[in-house]
Amino acid sequence: MIFLIILNIIVEIQVIAFAYNIKPLKSDAIIVLGCAVYGENPSPFYKERLNEAIKLYKEGFGKYIIVSGGKGSGEDISEAEAGKKYLLKNGIPDNIVLKDDESYSTLQNLKNSKKIMDEKSLKTAIIVSNSFHLKRASMIAKEAGINASYSGVFVKRYFYEEVYGFLREVPALLYMYLKNIV
Repeated sequence: MIFLIILNIIVEIQVIAFAYNIKPLKSDAIIVLGCAVYGENPSPFYKERLNEAIKLYKEGFGKYIIVSGGKGSGEDISEAEAGKKYLLKNGIPDNIVLKDDESYSTLQNLKNSKKIMDEKSLKTAIIVSNSFHLKRASMIAKEAGINASYSGVFVKRYFYEEVYGFLREVPALLYMYLKNIV
């Protein structure tokens, strides 16, 4: 029992340390991982991810923005389509936004984004997600063959949901570690 508690603490420290010590590097693309859409509008978490991508793009961190995510239940359009509409409405040119609207998991988001990158001869990317998700996203990006740096968001007005996200990542990461060992 003590071993499991210590293991959970170690993994939680990894999640937090990764989230707050990473820095985005200038890249060819900015990948915004999909998140919930309410009807046709990005959820607050997704909006923050998209706003981070806009900021990075305007600061010259990437040439393209890739939005990813399929259409989930209760969503009128795909996460990628909602993301693209939001970016266009906020001044990002249409030819800059690339779209993967066929993915339903982080692994699919990143594999499909890698295909888009390969088609456009893009070699590097910044992956944008909620801070709690970045450690696991980094492992998945490596599996997908993406040379990436990371930029995370923390939505303060949803503090408890963000804290829950950090806690929820521990079993998800433990599962990934075990999967890679076996």
